Amino acid sequence: MARVLSGLLAVFWMSLAQARTGALEHELEAVVHDTAMPLSSLSVLAIRSGQLDFSYQSGARQMGAGAGAVDAHTLYRIASVSKMVTAMGVMKLIEQGKLDLDSDISRYLGYSLRNPAFPDLAITLRMLLSHTSSLRDGAGYYWAGSTTLRSVVTRATPAMWSSMAAPGQYFTYANLNWGIIGTIMEQVTGERFDLLMQRLLLQPMGISGGYYPARFSDAELANLATLYRKRTTDTEVWDSAGAWLAQADEPGVALRSAASVPASYQPGQNATLFSPTGGLRISAHGLGQLMLMLIQRGQYQGRTILEPASIRLMFSQQWLSDGRNGDTEQGQYGSWGLGGQRFGMLENGRDRLVEDSAFHAVGHLGEAYGLLSTFAVDLERGNGMVVLIGGVGRDPALHPGRYSALTCSEERILTALYRHITRPTQP
Repeated sequence: MARVLSGLLAVFWMSLAQARTGALEHELEAVVHDTAMPLSSLSVLAIRSGQLDFSYQSGARQMGAGAGAVDAHTLYRIASVSKMVTAMGVMKLIEQGKLDLDSDISRYLGYSLRNPAFPDLAITLRMLLSHTSSLRDGAGYYWAGSTTLRSVVTRATPAMWSSMAAPGQYFTYANLNWGIIGTIMEQVTGERFDLLMQRLLLQPMGISGGYYPARFSDAELANLATLYRKRTTDTEVWDSAGAWLAQADEPGVALRSAASVPASYQPGQNATLFSPTGGLRISAHGLGQLMLMLIQRGQYQGRTILEPASIRLMFSQQWLSDGRNGDTEQGQYGSWGLGGQRFGMLENGRDRLVEDSAFHAVGHLGEAYGLLSTFAVDLERGNGMVVLIGGVGRDPALHPGRYSALTCSEERILTALYRHITRPTQP
């Protein structure tokens, strides 16, 4: 009798799990095909209690007849979530004694880097990682060809600096911080940024992709998703009834030479060529591997990738909005660590991800070329979510979220994953 009851109970729980998964897949499919803002493709996964619990994909890697379907290993250009991954590489170099958070970065660059309005104040790696460096994106944050970073950042261009906020005093999200961080990483190791990140992080974990598609294998290029919008790239005019238009990683656009790295390039000249700020191509599965490593306190398949202290430090609070000490971008940013955001830290704030305001997590968001990405993990409970949207069919600014600074599509996806998978079990 006991065996019979045990068997019946197992069947019951299996049926319940299948029903839950089916309901979640139905909700996600409805978001993908919502005529208000259709999505070109979607790849998500959810981790519960330190175990992969759910994975779902919809759409094709490229538009057109014969294009292959997206799978869990399809690579996406994940935009600013790349910053968090770059920061993991920084933490590894700190462990090795090659970098220090509070030293003047001029010692690493080999030349003086100062805000012209505050020439006596040093800029540190901690400031770069927490977006409090006083650098701004007004003069750009990517320079191609043989341009050196030194020639750009030492010009004292007014648009590159805050004239009001001293280094360390004010939060403003700036992509330029990461171009400098990547260049510093090259300087202290003598290695090109993309190859360095492979050595420090991606190869030891067996993660496909990287920051430089020109070095990808044929298999990686074949499973790379094109990013789309129903918007022209030159006039920025949306046409929701029109065709999907490729925005990035379009097939046949010579991705093997897309970064235009000169043959004479020397590490430490200009790491913006590899886009430490947003150029990582990685899959939902690969991001899930990184998430499991963080949950497992730096361990992955028997190898130590990061020390537990490094992970605690990386996501520890470095900045918290008090309403006057930073630009929150309409409430999107409330608290920041070293290369990662801390979500849901403001009471009734728009820095949350899901409808439940009690959900707190760390990670990063991304948005570029139609892609919308989320990496969010509750390290204490071992629960997390990865969302990669390959493109949007309508102007997302016209479809904002109800309770967050995200789009309505992102809110629906994340709240569905949270409700079905990652919400903590009630005691």
